[in-house]
Parts: sequence; C-alpha cells; structure tokens
Amino acid sequence: INAEYMGIIMLILFETPAGFALFKCLKGSDFLEIDDVSKYFNSPEAAAKALKLEAFYRFNDSTVALKAVAKLLKGKLPKCLKSFLETNVVSREVQERIICGEKKLASAINEELGLDCISDERSIEVMRGVRMQLGNLLKGISEADLKAMSLGLAHSLSRYRLKFSAEKVDVMIIQAISLLDDLDKELNNYAMRLKEWFSWHFPELIDIVSDYLLYAKVVHAIGMKTKIKDIKLEDLVPEEIEKEIREAAEMSMGTEISEDDEEHIKELAAQVMEMYEYRESLATYLKARMLAIAPNLSNMVGEIVGARLIAKAGSLINLAKLPSSTVQILGAEKALFKAMRTKHNTPKYGLIYHASLVGAAPVSVKGKVSRSLAAKCALCIRYDAMGESPDGAFGVANKAYIEAKIKQLESAVGKAPAVAKPVQKYKPPTQPKKEYNPAADFPTLAAKKRVQPEAKVEAAKPAPKVVPKTKKKVEEQITNQTN
Repeated sequence: INAEYMGIIMLILFETPAGFALFKCLKGSDFLEIDDVSKYFNSPEAAAKALKLEAFYRFNDSTVALKAVAKLLKGKLPKCLKSFLETNVVSREVQERIICGEKKLASAINEELGLDCISDERSIEVMRGVRMQLGNLLKGISEADLKAMSLGLAHSLSRYRLKFSAEKVDVMIIQAISLLDDLDKELNNYAMRLKEWFSWHFPELIDIVSDYLLYAKVVHAIGMKTKIKDIKLEDLVPEEIEKEIREAAEMSMGTEISEDDEEHIKELAAQVMEMYEYRESLATYLKARMLAIAPNLSNMVGEIVGARLIAKAGSLINLAKLPSSTVQILGAEKALFKAMRTKHNTPKYGLIYHASLVGAAPVSVKGKVSRSLAAKCALCIRYDAMGESPDGAFGVANKAYIEAKIKQLESAVGKAPAVAKPVQKYKPPTQPKKEYNPAADFPTLAAKKRVQPEAKVEAAKPAPKVVPKTKKKVEEQITNQTN
C-alpha cells in the first residue's frame, strides 16, 4: 500500500456546514505509512505543518447547503461540489489522489469525474483529525460559527426529511391511537376484575349497575354494603336506582369482607376512574391533532377511524400513496389472503367499516358504500398530505356526496333491477308414484304351476335307444362299398 501512494500528491475533501474544503497533504503519503495519524493533529501547529487549505467553496445560504447535504446523504454528487472539483482538481495536469470520508461520495466522484478517490479506514482517521483542528485550519470561520451552522443545518435537514412543519407530525397520532387501544384493553380487564372481586361481597350490584365507570364510582362510594345506610348516592345514580341498590344491599347473599379487603377494592375502583378520565383526555387530544393534521379525512370517517388508517399505513404520506382499493380493505389483510388462498370472495371493507357512513348503510349496499367512501377518502388523504386546508371543506363536500349516494342506493333497494331473467335449469318430468300392492307380497299357487305344456311333453319323451349293429351286417356294408 505504501508503494502505491509514493510520489502522489494527496488531497483531502472535507464537508463542513459552511461549505466544501480541499486540503493539500504536505506530508505526502505519510498519512498512509504510519500507524498513528493522530500525531499530526495533536496541536494546531502540527496540523498546520501537515495540511494546507488549497481551496474552499462557501455556501451562499442555508437552502444551497440543505440541497447539497440532501444529495450527499443519497450518495449523489451535488452540482456545486462537481463544479468545485472540476475547477480545482480536474483542470490540473498533476496526478492527484483525493481522500474522502464517505464511500458513496468517493464512488460518485470516480464515476462522474474520473478522479482517483479513496475511502477506507485510514481516511476515516484522517477525517477525524481534520475535524478536531477544523477551526484552526479554516481561516475566517471560528468554532462557534461552525457549531451554530451545524445546528441550523441539522434542524433544516430534519424538517426536510419530515416534509412537515412542527405542527403536522403524524407520529403523535400513531402513538396516541396505539395508547388509546391499549387503555381500552386495560380498562376492560380492570373493570371485569373489579366486578368479579366485589361480587363476592355484593353480587346483586352487577344487575343493577351495568356501566363499568358508574359501577366503579358506586363501589368506591359504598365500600362495605353494611355502610350503605350512611352514604348518599344521589350525585351518582338516579333515585330509582339508589332505592334499588339499598334494597338489594339489605337482602344481599354475598359474603362478608374485612376492612383490608375494602381498602384494596376501593383502590382498584379509584384506578379504574383515573384511567377512564385519562382516556377521555387522550381522546380529546387525538381529535384535536387529527383536525390539525388531517381535517378532511376526519370529516369523512371520523377522528378515530382516520387515526387508525394512518397508524396502519405508518404515516400520512404512506397512506396518501395507497390506491383507494387498498384503503378500502386496509386492516383486513388476513381475510384477504385467506380468501385468495381458498379461492373465495375477497372482503369488501377493513377499518373503514367502523365509519359512521358504512355502519348506517343497509346491509345490501355496504359494499358499494365502502367502495365509494374509500375513493373519496383517498382524495381527502392526498389533499391533507400535500395541500393546505385547515377548515376541512373538501372533506365536508365529499361527505355530502356520499350521503346523497347512500340515499340513492337505499331508494333503489326495493325496486326490481332492470336485468334479464335468469335462465331456468332443466327439470326432468316427474314420473307417477307407484302404489303399494299388498298382493305381491306372497306368490299364489297359480304362479307356481305356471309351466309351458310343450315343455312338459318334450320332457316326458324318452330318449331313442341305440341298437348295436351285428358283425354280419357290418361285413355286408363293407363289401357293398368296395364293389
């Protein structure tokens, strides 16, 4: 390796937030000959003896810097860097080799400009040393300015990758709807456990109070059923239900519990109430975020269904790339693949089934309504992702169109369709049923004696007797034949 780089002028291409810098190695190929490159960058004096700034391209503004960095991340060569290298490297007649820190950038320079550009482990160590002494090697730019430029460029690059403003980040919606689903499961488990636990003491309360939140409030207020006389339930339930609860508590068949049991049951009821309150606040937050990010989609299918569609696709941009047929069955992938495997009818709807427009439609037209709704939802999603519509007027107009179409389909349900009559299948003529003849069960005597008379005569005739011929008659026959 050392012999390969002997006698070659080495250049170092370094990307900074202020622009592109091209350094000349004063030590020649020593960078690749020694084991420890860091000794050339231990101090500003050592770095000044090892490197010299050959040329520098400064970005005019942050937009140019953002475009250049975005292309570098994709492994492409920016136009400003290409012209910079053509001016300072290609136009020279001296054979030079460029050290670069990125392998993709090195291959792009080799392909487009034909320059000998290398990027290996040793070049990474050189880049690390240049970065340590960058403030001293670049003239006119301090370290504080470089840090401020780095921070600004990093923020611009993050916004460019998201392609959204800070107020329109759909990651919050995905996390919120996932947490909402988890809270519903946990609330169901906690409520069922509370009912099962308190039913050992007061089993009649389940039939009186069915709502789990109201049940938790009543349990937290009552505690032991023996204390119900001193507790007022007017603020929790109506008078009729309160009277029914008091009567049931007096005649309850449940077992007695201790004060320690009562304390733990009340604590569980309090947790159910707190989780329900947090779920309500989370649902309110989710609706507000959906109206800010996807107002048209929210007006079409509702905030909860719209958030589930975004979470299923991964982001609003990914959902906008999907066709309406995919939006229609999004969430029913298992049923779709099962139908394709078994060669049955594919599903007509997925998550979109929970929209109010599809749920209110008659069963016979749900498939048509879901298909039309998915087509309009696909337009609203793209309008939310690429356009600006804070009021959601586009979604309101499309929802009115779907409602009018549902009424049209409902009115056409009772009418006979204007189609040709189906061809009737051929039915063979029915044969008359045979009646039962009881006389055929036992054969009669006449049937047994039914025999042909000629057959009897032939059977009665004896076989003709064969008379043996005498020896004399045989001799006479032989003599007659010879004559």
